[in-house]
Amino acid sequence: MFGKLTIEAFKHEASQNVAVCMMLLSGIGIIGIIFYTKSWKWLWNDWFTSVDPKRIGVMYIITALLMFFKGFADAVMMRLQQALSVGDSHGFISAGHFQEVFSAHGTTMIFFVGMGVVFGLLNLIVPLQIGARDVAFPFLNALGFWLFASACVLSLVSLAVGKFSQAGWLAYPPLSGIEYSPDEGVDYWIWMVQIAGVGSTMSGINFLVTILKMRCPGMTLMKMPIFVWSALCAMVLVIFAFPILTATLYMLTLDRYLGMHFFSAGEGGNPMLYVNLIWAWGHPEVYILILPAFGIFSEVVPTFSEKRLFGYVSMVWALILITFLSFVVWLHHFFTMGAGPNVNAFFGVMTMLIAIPTGVKIFNWLFTKFRGRVHFTSPMLWFFAFVLNFSVGGMTGILLSSPPVDYQVHNSLFLIAHFHGMVIGGMLFGFFSGFTYWFPKITGFFLSETLNRYAFWFWFTGFLLAFMPLYMLGFMGATRRLDHYEASTGWNSIFVVVGIGAAIILCGISVQAYGLFKSIKDRKKNLDITGDPWNGRTLEWSIPSPPPIYNFAITPTVDQLDPLWAIKRGQAPQPQKDYEDIHLPKNTPMGLYIGVLSLIVGFAMTWHILWLAIVCFIAIITCLIIRLSGEDEHDVITAAQVKEMEAASIRRREVV
Repeated sequence: MFGKLTIEAFKHEASQNVAVCMMLLSGIGIIGIIFYTKSWKWLWNDWFTSVDPKRIGVMYIITALLMFFKGFADAVMMRLQQALSVGDSHGFISAGHFQEVFSAHGTTMIFFVGMGVVFGLLNLIVPLQIGARDVAFPFLNALGFWLFASACVLSLVSLAVGKFSQAGWLAYPPLSGIEYSPDEGVDYWIWMVQIAGVGSTMSGINFLVTILKMRCPGMTLMKMPIFVWSALCAMVLVIFAFPILTATLYMLTLDRYLGMHFFSAGEGGNPMLYVNLIWAWGHPEVYILILPAFGIFSEVVPTFSEKRLFGYVSMVWALILITFLSFVVWLHHFFTMGAGPNVNAFFGVMTMLIAIPTGVKIFNWLFTKFRGRVHFTSPMLWFFAFVLNFSVGGMTGILLSSPPVDYQVHNSLFLIAHFHGMVIGGMLFGFFSGFTYWFPKITGFFLSETLNRYAFWFWFTGFLLAFMPLYMLGFMGATRRLDHYEASTGWNSIFVVVGIGAAIILCGISVQAYGLFKSIKDRKKNLDITGDPWNGRTLEWSIPSPPPIYNFAITPTVDQLDPLWAIKRGQAPQPQKDYEDIHLPKNTPMGLYIGVLSLIVGFAMTWHILWLAIVCFIAIITCLIIRLSGEDEHDVITAAQVKEMEAASIRRREVV
């Protein structure tokens, strides 16, 4: 009845038991607070069943931040183990558990943190910047989130029930095959990534259509904000790349469950097919994460330089070129695997070429600042850190694009340093900048600027200490997935410095968490009464903070770049207050139901509880049929109600 699930699945090492207890206590605490405050009805009506992209965006970011704490805890465990496990000492976790932590860290940070913050910001900002009241497919948007959230929960379940994959965050065969990974770990990985991937594909389709079809009158493609352009390019990558991931995992599933041999060399398959397919998705995925960060800096730098973005057209074409080239560089991830000199040379040249449009963007941002009135706010500090760290990471990427160099440092910590320089120094610093920049717009109050600055300096210092030494260790021969080494290598002191860097980053995270808590607690003292605290240039700053449920009382009309800036300068007319009835889709719990059922299907398939998986799969199909067979229902906000809500917003600002 319970498939392969036995009592042994609940027995773990001491360190893992501590993590499980902390997770359970945190969950019980959250549920207790909800019961104490009697918030279940409010959460259900206003959040869990919502199809409002602003609320969905907030839920994406909350979920991603929770997963970030989990992923960072994995990173701290690895760095502590590497600092302690030298010579006769073997650290505090076993070699097998270390490999589980390694796999879980990469999976969590890429699939659940990176994708979560990307789709969170897109939900919050894209409709506002294009002058839209909603997204193209509200239910599909909600369903994409709940699939993402269910995959996150499944990853947490894997911490408490059974083992996680030891095959790395991309699960290369033959290590991920049934012969070398006969337990449930790789199955957990397959189902959580597959569920999250389907949700990401749905969200990608939704935002591509939203941007192409729902822009306000007059907003041509070449009048869109750069953040919207970056979102458009990233969604093109999602739509073309994620089906490759889905097909690849489907074949790996057939190998493991039905004894097929797509990737088994001894049975006529080819493990290199898997490596090609996974990186045909994997390298565009890097740009799915980084392109929105480029868009964020393209909004932050002009705003805090009080200048129009330098070279708008070149920035657009740079984004388009990066989008195209990201699909023709995947083989540089396995130069050492015998593809041949001609193939390696082609992909090496393509990898070098992609640095050109990236360099264009950095110079454009710097030229935007030239002779501008630069404000050194915390969003700009994250930009300065990005320029330094991303430039270093980019230069090491050019170094790695040379096959002879790659042969020397492949699979070493040099590669880890490069990758984290791009993802943390690029995507994560970009998110922190955008989160601080748009926080008052979404919530109606400010984050603490002082605490933001403290957090920045902790992060910046800790990042340099935690990752720059890895370049040296990589040259010295330290490999990835290394849980123990001999004292004679001389690496221990450098690993200790790396561990200190991770501890300093932890201080930065703690300051950020405290700053968020303090800002929420003192929100009445830090209200954004203007709706435009930074003297913004784009449409999101033209409406109150936080935005009303309908975003825009009057659909704006745009005739140039930076439309709000044009209105402020008298170069565009003020919008006429001619209100009309607004139709918004009704909330529905169906996305939540399908997400929960998908979670159960993933768990059941992991443990081979086939009857439960079949029942839940039929229930998912039934929910979809019910949803798709019904008429779309809408709530109507009348013109009179809109007028009153807008007047109340004005009165509130005047009183404050």
